[in-house]
Amino acid sequence: MADPSGDPGEHGAAGHTVLIAGATSAAGVAVAAALAGVGARVLAVGSNEERLARVLEAAPEASVYVCDLTDFAAVTALAATVHAEHGPVDGLVHMVGGWRGGGGLDGQTDEDWDFLHERVVRTLRNTTRAFNADLLASFTGRLAIVSSVSVDAPTPGGANYASAKAAAETWTRAVGHGFAKAGDTAAAVIFALRALEGLERRLAADVVALWDSPAAALNNTRRILTP
Repeated sequence: MADPSGDPGEHGAAGHTVLIAGATSAAGVAVAAALAGVGARVLAVGSNEERLARVLEAAPEASVYVCDLTDFAAVTALAATVHAEHGPVDGLVHMVGGWRGGGGLDGQTDEDWDFLHERVVRTLRNTTRAFNADLLASFTGRLAIVSSVSVDAPTPGGANYASAKAAAETWTRAVGHGFAKAGDTAAAVIFALRALEGLERRLAADVVALWDSPAAALNNTRRILTP
């Protein structure tokens, strides 16, 4: 955990311990590299050990963990391991996702809904519950999720996807409300975009910048990223 005497506006993310859930995508690797580049301690979590090697290529000092984030027992075990090896975390960046959709409203299958609910919603619920105490105790706690602008204008062919993302945003705002009640040291932020491709570095820079502003100014904000 960062030194409580530190000023996040002055020192940025340096020295903070940040866990990236779903770190093996191109965007996850970019976020890991950006955080490591400014001196943060990066903990990269994914479901596949081979894909986690991509993170180590971009951020060799990162610590990597294989975990099924849809399984709350596995996530609590991960939290125990992280605490034993690194202490509590100062940041949680949730990047687990995936797209399923198309075919109009008739094409919104139960199988696609179950996939999206597990990856988008359940993984967020599990990780935030497991690390909420850390973020509240940190003097610079930050939670960030990646959502979609489709929440604002859902279509029949993307109804499952937009609904799952809307649920994730609602959950994040609830976490942020808890942060606000506890004081002005932790913040929950939603990044909404149409597609990640081409915005990986922009997203990574904006995640790093979360430690450059006071929590009260960030908490429960929704930021739309455009090319």
